[in-house]
Amino acid sequence: MKTYGISFKDGGKIYYFNYDKEDLNLKDQVIVQTENGEQFGIVNKILEEPIFSDEVKPILRKTTKEDMKQIEKNQKEANEALEQAKKIAKKLNLKMSFIDASFNFNKKQLLFNFIADERVDFRELAKSLARIYKTRIELRQVGVRDKAKEIGGIGQCGRCLCCKNFLNHIGSISINMVKNQNIAINPSKINGQCGRLLCCLTYEDEEYTRCQKGMPQVGDEVNTEHGKGKVISVDILNRMYKVDIDGNKEEIRLSCENCPK
Repeated sequence: MKTYGISFKDGGKIYYFNYDKEDLNLKDQVIVQTENGEQFGIVNKILEEPIFSDEVKPILRKTTKEDMKQIEKNQKEANEALEQAKKIAKKLNLKMSFIDASFNFNKKQLLFNFIADERVDFRELAKSLARIYKTRIELRQVGVRDKAKEIGGIGQCGRCLCCKNFLNHIGSISINMVKNQNIAINPSKINGQCGRLLCCLTYEDEEYTRCQKGMPQVGDEVNTEHGKGKVISVDILNRMYKVDIDGNKEEIRLSCENCPK
């Protein structure tokens, strides 16, 4: 028995499944059992120790040629369903923008992802779609970060967006992280393609928090061997700060000895 991390789309969240047959490799394509029926997925992680839990569903098999034909057919029909959903939503005057649609493998569920500025009452839309496709309909309102993850793009750094490239989970990001890292609050610099705060602000926030312990803030008055002065800048990661000494405006670069290693 081995436990594998499976994602249902590129860069998607990883879910864990057990398999007690032949060993699987990264990027192997499989059919798994989920609460919503059978689903196509890709192996993205192999755990060293198996997880023994009733909550961990089984991998049914590696995909066959017949499975791949079914998957292609499902996606084609899902794309057609997406166009149908757009038409019905427009007729119902629903202010929503669809991102994608997908059937699970055995077509027991048809999922639509969409974004909207406000909460949308899509009950009539769901009923209409259920009458047409004779399956369970799920409409999921997602945020602009999810849309950026789905579409992709190039970030300020010149590389593929992190959310599209490798992030499987987007945690909480706050303006306090910007302040914590002494970054100017300029929307064009701290916001990503989605218009929200950059995901990469979380990468070094813990280190910045650690390094700034014991450091003064810009504007603080401090006593130095050259006299009393005001802090005019700080270098958090190097635990250094500059002081403008009263009187001659001399700037002294001092080591922040109180900061923990």
